[in-house]
Amino acid sequence: MDLGTSLRTHACGELRPEHEGAEVALCGWVAHRRDHGGVAFLDLRDRTGFVQVVFHPEQSPEAHAAATGLGGEDVVRVTGRVRHRPDGTVNPNLATGQIEVVGEGVEVLSEAETPPFQAEDHADPDETLRLRYRYLDLRRPEMTRALELRHRAFRIIRRYFDERGFREVETPMLTRSTPEGARDFLVPARQAPGAFYALPQSPQLFKQILMVAGQDRYYQIVRCFRDEALRADRQPEFTQLDGEMSFVDEEDVLGMIEPLMAELVREVHGVEVATPFPRLTYAEAIGRYGTDKPDLRYGDRMPIVDLSAAFAATGFRAFASALQAGGQVRGIRVPWEGEWSRKQMDALEEQVKGRGAAGLVWMRLEEDEVRSPVAKFLSEQELAGVREALGTREGDVAFLVADRPDRVAVALDGLRRDMAARFGWAPAGEWAFLWITEAPLFEWSQEEGKWVSVHHPFTSPASDDLDPATARARAYDLV
Repeated sequence: MDLGTSLRTHACGELRPEHEGAEVALCGWVAHRRDHGGVAFLDLRDRTGFVQVVFHPEQSPEAHAAATGLGGEDVVRVTGRVRHRPDGTVNPNLATGQIEVVGEGVEVLSEAETPPFQAEDHADPDETLRLRYRYLDLRRPEMTRALELRHRAFRIIRRYFDERGFREVETPMLTRSTPEGARDFLVPARQAPGAFYALPQSPQLFKQILMVAGQDRYYQIVRCFRDEALRADRQPEFTQLDGEMSFVDEEDVLGMIEPLMAELVREVHGVEVATPFPRLTYAEAIGRYGTDKPDLRYGDRMPIVDLSAAFAATGFRAFASALQAGGQVRGIRVPWEGEWSRKQMDALEEQVKGRGAAGLVWMRLEEDEVRSPVAKFLSEQELAGVREALGTREGDVAFLVADRPDRVAVALDGLRRDMAARFGWAPAGEWAFLWITEAPLFEWSQEEGKWVSVHHPFTSPASDDLDPATARARAYDLV
């Protein structure tokens, strides 16, 4: 990477032992200044990283005097010579930690006021403050890495699609409203009072026009706008990779996307991901994991099992009433490691209720007894049915939820994720991709009082079944 200009020869973070003896000029921000026994040390930062600059009063008195007057975030130009750090002073946590620059000159390009927060990795300023001083926030190494990550990902995407005959096409930002499931952001048109443009929720219609026009293969890294409630993974404006191909079916699309995802993870994170990715139908995913975006990193631990048959004739009122209302009794087995307490179980029940379910039943399954607040209400046959269906072993904990199927799924999905986090079953740095296929075409919206699209209105039916309660879509999601 050559960042040399008329003002600098190198970037701060690119200096290495092979540069020893080189005369360099560096430009950057003062991250830290330290004084030790009359010697001044500067940690100089730019987007590539940090480098230590040392100023000796007897070698360069003018530069030393200038360095001792510098403050945090001052912008400076430093000249000097690269050398190995003395024995015992190497910093293995720094890419430039084997070398330092012996400063010979300092030029202040811009003095800084005292910053409202430190632009460092360990700093965690309030988000409102970060946004008010966005230019300082973007100096933080964490934010710099985020921008670098996006840049690298976009570069890989563009290279990948270019090699496969796709054309990158920009589509309009000002358009007319389309029924895509969310509310549009509206932009008033000054030259047409009372009229408005809509910002696109996605390039859906435009990319289909491109296919009808014979452009064959299109892609775009595009901004999308949706005036809807915030979610953990969705903002009012976001970036998506959008693409379209002509004369293909689902297998062509899946076969195009899988190598791209594997290449992104390999190039960005250095992790090999096996292809082809596994597939689950929507019904299988909901039935086994309670969600259409399951985390497979913790393997076959805690599959959700339908226990309704075991309690078909139960006298336990909570289960009986749920089943009579058309609900389910489903549960998971957790190989609970270590100590547990009634307080922990009560906290988990509150979490399940917070996700909309009526409650949570837990059972500690010992070799010859079941410890549970509801054990006295259940027959030996029912308890044996739970053991058999869940495949429990001594010391396991069974968690059961009885309610409407959708509430049961949400509650047990959340509980599985809680347990995985508690026991570290999904370590960071591991990847598990999955295709979800055959999603329902519609779902009933209680709020709107009508059938609405599960995916979006542009997904075609998978068969001649057009009953909105049972129809499936030619849809696929990558998890």
